Amino acid sequence: MSESTGHDFERSWWRERVKKRIVSHFAAGLVGGAPHRAYLRELGISKDSIFTGYDAVDNEHFASGAEAVRNSSQNSRDQHSPPDQYFLASGRFVPKKNFPRLIKAFAQYRRHVSSEKGWDLVLLGEGAERDAIEETIDTEDIRERVHLPGFKQYGELPTYYGLAGAFVHPSTREQWGLVVNEAMAAGLPVLVSDRCGCAPDLVDEGRSGFTFDPYDPSVLAELMTRVAHGDVDRKQMGAASRTIIADWGPERFAMGLRKAAEAAVDAGPPSTSLPERLLMKGLMYR
Repeated sequence: MSESTGHDFERSWWRERVKKRIVSHFAAGLVGGAPHRAYLRELGISKDSIFTGYDAVDNEHFASGAEAVRNSSQNSRDQHSPPDQYFLASGRFVPKKNFPRLIKAFAQYRRHVSSEKGWDLVLLGEGAERDAIEETIDTEDIRERVHLPGFKQYGELPTYYGLAGAFVHPSTREQWGLVVNEAMAAGLPVLVSDRCGCAPDLVDEGRSGFTFDPYDPSVLAELMTRVAHGDVDRKQMGAASRTIIADWGPERFAMGLRKAAEAAVDAGPPSTSLPERLLMKGLMYR
Protein backbone atom coordinates (compact mmCIF):
# COMPACT_ATOMS: atom_id res chain seq x y z
CA MET A 1 0.00 0.00 0.00
CA SER A 2 1.33 3.44 -0.90
CA GLU A 3 0.15 7.04 -0.95
CA SER A 4 3.46 8.54 -2.10
CA THR A 5 3.68 10.67 -5.24
CA GLY A 6 6.71 11.63 -7.27
CA HIS A 7 6.68 15.23 -6.02
CA ASP A 8 5.55 15.05 -2.38
CA PHE A 9 9.09 14.90 -1.01
CA GLU A 10 12.60 15.94 -2.03
CA ARG A 11 14.07 12.74 -3.38
CA SER A 12 17.68 11.69 -4.06
CA TRP A 13 18.58 9.57 -7.07
CA TRP A 14 20.37 6.89 -5.07
CA ARG A 15 17.49 6.38 -2.65
CA GLU A 16 15.08 6.13 -5.57
CA ARG A 17 17.35 3.59 -7.24
CA VAL A 18 17.38 1.40 -4.13
CA LYS A 19 13.63 1.80 -3.73
CA LYS A 20 13.05 0.82 -7.35
CA ARG A 21 15.10 -2.36 -6.89
CA ILE A 22 12.81 -3.34 -4.03
CA VAL A 23 9.42 -2.17 -5.27
CA SER A 24 9.86 -3.71 -8.72
CA HIS A 25 9.61 -7.13 -7.06
CA PHE A 26 6.15 -6.46 -5.67
CA ALA A 27 3.41 -8.15 -7.65
CA ALA A 28 0.69 -5.55 -7.00
CA GLY A 29 0.00 -2.28 -5.24
CA LEU A 30 -2.92 -0.38 -3.66
CA VAL A 31 -2.61 3.42 -3.96
CA GLY A 32 -4.58 6.62 -3.48
CA GLY A 33 -5.18 7.90 -6.99
CA ALA A 34 -3.65 8.96 -10.31
CA PRO A 35 -0.38 10.59 -9.12
CA HIS A 36 0.28 7.70 -6.74
CA ARG A 37 -0.36 5.21 -9.51
CA ALA A 38 2.11 7.06 -11.74
CA TYR A 39 4.81 6.98 -9.06
CA LEU A 40 4.39 3.25 -8.47
CA ARG A 41 4.70 2.76 -12.22
CA GLU A 42 8.01 4.64 -12.12
CA LEU A 43 9.17 2.26 -9.41
CA GLY A 44 8.50 -0.75 -11.59
CA ILE A 45 5.04 -2.17 -10.88
CA SER A 46 2.94 -2.98 -13.93
CA LYS A 47 0.05 -0.55 -14.57
CA ASP A 48 -2.39 -3.48 -14.67
CA SER A 49 -1.31 -4.48 -11.16
CA ILE A 50 -1.95 -1.13 -9.46
CA PHE A 51 -5.34 -0.49 -7.88
CA THR A 52 -6.85 2.60 -6.24
CA GLY A 53 -8.89 3.27 -3.10
CA TYR A 54 -6.22 3.43 -0.39
CA ASP A 55 -7.35 6.82 0.99
CA ALA A 56 -10.92 6.65 2.27
CA VAL A 57 -13.08 7.93 5.13
CA ASP A 58 -16.52 6.97 6.42
CA ASN A 59 -18.48 9.14 4.00
CA GLU A 60 -21.80 8.45 5.71
CA HIS A 61 -20.53 9.76 9.06
CA PHE A 62 -19.77 13.16 7.56
CA ALA A 63 -22.74 13.28 5.19
CA SER A 64 -25.39 12.42 7.79
CA GLY A 65 -23.78 14.50 10.53
CA ALA A 66 -23.54 17.59 8.34
CA GLU A 67 -27.11 17.22 7.13
CA ALA A 68 -28.39 16.79 10.69
CA VAL A 69 -26.86 20.05 11.89
CA ARG A 70 -28.11 21.93 8.82
CA ASN A 71 -31.63 20.76 9.60
CA SER A 72 -31.39 21.39 13.34
CA SER A 73 -32.84 24.30 15.27
CA GLN A 74 -30.97 27.56 15.71
CA ASN A 75 -30.54 26.81 19.42
CA SER A 76 -28.73 23.58 18.60
CA ARG A 77 -26.40 25.43 16.26
CA ASP A 78 -25.69 28.13 18.83
CA GLN A 79 -24.27 25.51 21.19
CA HIS A 80 -21.21 25.28 18.94
CA SER A 81 -21.06 29.08 18.41
CA PRO A 82 -19.56 29.16 14.88
CA PRO A 83 -19.94 32.39 12.88
CA ASP A 84 -22.89 32.69 10.52
CA GLN A 85 -20.84 32.27 7.32
CA TYR A 86 -17.31 30.93 7.20
CA PHE A 87 -14.58 29.13 5.33
CA LEU A 88 -13.38 26.03 7.17
CA ALA A 89 -9.87 24.58 7.30
CA SER A 90 -8.66 21.71 9.45
CA GLY A 91 -5.33 20.07 10.17
CA ARG A 92 -2.29 19.84 12.38
CA PHE A 93 -0.54 23.16 12.96
CA VAL A 94 2.70 22.17 11.19
CA PRO A 95 4.62 24.00 8.43
CA LYS A 96 3.45 21.90 5.47
CA LYS A 97 -0.20 22.72 6.21
CA ASN A 98 0.61 26.32 5.17
CA PHE A 99 -1.90 27.98 7.49
CA PRO A 100 -0.06 31.34 7.80
CA ARG A 101 -0.40 31.82 4.01
CA LEU A 102 -4.05 30.82 4.24
CA ILE A 103 -4.54 33.60 6.79
CA LYS A 104 -2.77 36.08 4.50
CA ALA A 105 -5.03 35.03 1.63
CA PHE A 106 -8.07 35.37 3.88
CA ALA A 107 -6.94 38.87 4.92
CA GLN A 108 -6.68 39.88 1.25
CA TYR A 109 -10.17 38.47 0.66
CA ARG A 110 -11.57 40.47 3.60
CA ARG A 111 -10.03 43.70 2.30
CA HIS A 112 -11.91 43.30 -0.99
CA VAL A 113 -15.39 42.65 0.40
CA SER A 114 -17.68 44.70 2.60
CA SER A 115 -17.52 43.94 6.31
CA GLU A 116 -21.22 43.10 6.35
CA LYS A 117 -20.99 40.45 3.62
CA GLY A 118 -17.54 39.05 4.33
CA TRP A 119 -17.18 35.50 5.63
CA ASP A 120 -15.08 34.48 8.63
CA LEU A 121 -12.42 31.76 8.79
CA VAL A 122 -12.60 28.81 11.19
CA LEU A 123 -9.36 26.90 11.58
CA LEU A 124 -9.52 23.59 13.47
CA GLY A 125 -6.42 22.02 14.96
CA GLU A 126 -3.44 22.43 17.25
CA GLY A 127 0.31 22.07 16.95
CA ALA A 128 3.76 23.62 16.98
CA GLU A 129 2.85 26.34 14.46
CA ARG A 130 0.20 27.89 16.69
CA ASP A 131 2.39 30.87 17.61
CA ALA A 132 3.17 31.59 13.94
CA ILE A 133 -0.53 31.41 13.12
CA GLU A 134 -1.46 33.74 15.98
CA GLU A 135 1.26 36.18 14.93
CA THR A 136 0.01 36.24 11.33
CA ILE A 137 -3.54 36.88 12.51
CA ASP A 138 -2.36 39.88 14.54
CA THR A 139 -0.09 41.18 11.77
CA GLU A 140 -2.98 41.08 9.30
CA ASP A 141 -5.29 42.68 11.88
CA ILE A 142 -8.10 40.14 11.46
CA ARG A 143 -8.32 38.78 15.00
CA GLU A 144 -12.11 39.18 15.12
CA ARG A 145 -12.59 37.28 11.86
CA VAL A 146 -10.39 34.21 12.43
CA HIS A 147 -11.59 31.58 14.91
CA LEU A 148 -9.35 28.90 16.44
CA PRO A 149 -11.62 26.43 18.31
CA GLY A 150 -8.69 24.01 18.76
CA PHE A 151 -8.56 20.28 18.08
CA LYS A 152 -11.97 18.65 17.69
CA GLN A 153 -12.87 15.02 18.21
CA TYR A 154 -14.14 12.88 15.35
CA GLY A 155 -17.76 13.10 16.46
CA GLU A 156 -17.69 16.91 16.50
CA LEU A 157 -16.28 17.42 13.02
CA PRO A 158 -19.52 16.99 10.99
CA THR A 159 -21.03 19.99 12.81
CA TYR A 160 -18.25 22.30 11.64
CA TYR A 161 -18.42 20.93 8.10
CA GLY A 162 -22.20 21.16 8.05
CA LEU A 163 -22.32 24.85 8.98
CA ALA A 164 -19.42 25.97 6.76
CA GLY A 165 -19.85 27.59 3.36
CA ALA A 166 -16.72 26.08 1.77
CA PHE A 167 -13.58 24.15 2.73
CA VAL A 168 -9.97 25.21 2.11
CA HIS A 169 -6.92 22.93 2.15
CA PRO A 170 -3.74 24.96 1.46
CA SER A 171 -0.91 22.45 2.06
CA THR A 172 2.42 22.90 0.29
CA ARG A 173 3.00 19.14 0.47
CA GLU A 174 0.38 16.47 1.03
CA GLN A 175 0.41 12.80 0.05
CA TRP A 176 -3.40 12.81 -0.15
CA GLY A 177 -5.47 15.02 2.21
CA LEU A 178 -8.26 13.03 3.88
CA VAL A 179 -9.86 16.21 5.22
CA VAL A 180 -10.87 16.92 1.61
CA ASN A 181 -12.73 13.59 1.54
CA GLU A 182 -14.51 14.61 4.76
CA ALA A 183 -15.50 18.03 3.42
CA MET A 184 -16.79 16.61 0.14
CA ALA A 185 -18.79 13.92 1.93
CA ALA A 186 -20.34 16.74 3.96
CA GLY A 187 -21.39 18.42 0.71
CA LEU A 188 -19.01 21.39 0.58
CA PRO A 189 -17.32 23.17 -2.32
CA VAL A 190 -13.56 22.68 -1.87
CA LEU A 191 -10.53 24.87 -2.55
CA VAL A 192 -7.53 22.54 -2.65
CA SER A 193 -3.83 23.18 -3.13
CA ASP A 194 -2.50 21.67 -6.35
CA ARG A 195 0.30 20.08 -4.27
CA CYS A 196 -2.20 17.75 -2.59
CA GLY A 197 -2.24 14.18 -3.89
CA CYS A 198 -6.04 14.04 -3.89
CA ALA A 199 -6.50 17.07 -6.15
CA PRO A 200 -6.33 15.35 -9.58
CA ASP A 201 -8.90 12.73 -8.61
CA LEU A 202 -11.29 14.62 -6.34
CA VAL A 203 -11.38 18.23 -7.55
CA ASP A 204 -13.36 18.66 -10.74
CA GLU A 205 -12.32 22.21 -11.63
CA GLY A 206 -15.30 24.54 -11.48
CA ARG A 207 -17.69 21.71 -10.65
CA SER A 208 -16.80 20.54 -7.14
CA GLY A 209 -14.28 23.27 -6.42
CA PHE A 210 -10.98 24.78 -7.54
CA THR A 211 -7.26 24.13 -7.19
CA PHE A 212 -4.61 26.78 -6.56
CA ASP A 213 -0.91 27.41 -6.07
CA PRO A 214 -0.36 27.29 -2.28
CA TYR A 215 2.53 29.76 -2.49
CA ASP A 216 0.39 32.54 -4.00
CA PRO A 217 -2.09 33.96 -1.44
CA SER A 218 -3.57 36.37 -4.00
CA VAL A 219 -4.86 33.50 -6.16
CA LEU A 220 -6.52 31.86 -3.17
CA ALA A 221 -8.01 35.21 -2.11
CA GLU A 222 -9.61 35.56 -5.55
CA LEU A 223 -11.05 32.06 -5.34
CA MET A 224 -12.45 32.74 -1.87
CA THR A 225 -14.16 35.83 -3.23
CA ARG A 226 -15.50 33.90 -6.18
CA VAL A 227 -16.90 31.06 -4.09
CA ALA A 228 -18.41 33.29 -1.40
CA HIS A 229 -19.72 36.14 -3.58
CA GLY A 230 -19.24 35.22 -7.22
CA ASP A 231 -21.17 33.49 -9.94
CA VAL A 232 -20.93 29.96 -8.56
CA ASP A 233 -23.77 27.82 -7.29
CA ARG A 234 -22.41 26.56 -3.97
CA LYS A 235 -25.30 24.19 -3.43
CA GLN A 236 -24.70 22.60 -6.82
CA MET A 237 -20.96 22.42 -6.17
CA GLY A 238 -21.59 20.73 -2.83
CA ALA A 239 -23.83 18.19 -4.53
CA ALA A 240 -21.07 17.52 -7.08
CA SER A 241 -18.62 16.97 -4.21
CA ARG A 242 -20.89 14.32 -2.73
CA THR A 243 -21.34 12.62 -6.09
CA ILE A 244 -17.59 12.44 -6.69
CA ILE A 245 -16.60 11.29 -3.20
CA ALA A 246 -19.29 8.59 -3.19
CA ASP A 247 -16.93 6.57 -5.42
CA TRP A 248 -14.02 6.98 -2.98
CA GLY A 249 -15.34 5.40 0.22
CA PRO A 250 -14.50 2.26 2.23
CA GLU A 251 -16.10 0.06 -0.42
CA ARG A 252 -13.54 1.21 -2.99
CA PHE A 253 -10.75 0.52 -0.50
CA ALA A 254 -12.04 -3.01 0.12
CA MET A 255 -12.44 -3.73 -3.60
CA GLY A 256 -9.01 -2.33 -4.43
CA LEU A 257 -7.35 -4.34 -1.66
CA ARG A 258 -9.03 -7.53 -2.80
CA LYS A 259 -7.99 -7.00 -6.43
CA ALA A 260 -4.41 -6.25 -5.39
CA ALA A 261 -4.29 -9.41 -3.27
CA GLU A 262 -5.72 -11.52 -6.09
CA ALA A 263 -3.19 -10.05 -8.55
CA ALA A 264 -0.35 -10.86 -6.15
CA VAL A 265 -1.54 -14.44 -5.67
CA ASP A 266 -1.87 -14.94 -9.42
CA ALA A 267 1.64 -13.58 -10.01
CA GLY A 268 3.26 -15.95 -7.53
CA PRO A 269 6.50 -15.35 -5.62
CA PRO A 270 9.07 -13.04 -7.25
CA SER A 271 12.47 -14.15 -8.44
CA THR A 272 15.14 -12.23 -6.55
CA SER A 273 18.90 -12.41 -6.37
CA LEU A 274 20.78 -13.06 -3.14
CA PRO A 275 21.95 -9.40 -2.81
CA GLU A 276 18.36 -8.20 -3.25
CA ARG A 277 17.08 -10.65 -0.62
CA LEU A 278 19.75 -9.47 1.80
CA LEU A 279 18.89 -5.83 1.06
CA MET A 280 15.19 -6.36 1.73
CA LYS A 281 15.87 -8.33 4.88
CA GLY A 282 18.17 -5.60 6.15
CA LEU A 283 15.59 -2.89 5.49
CA MET A 284 12.97 -4.83 7.44
CA TYR A 285 15.06 -4.34 10.58
CA ARG A 286 15.70 -0.58 10.16
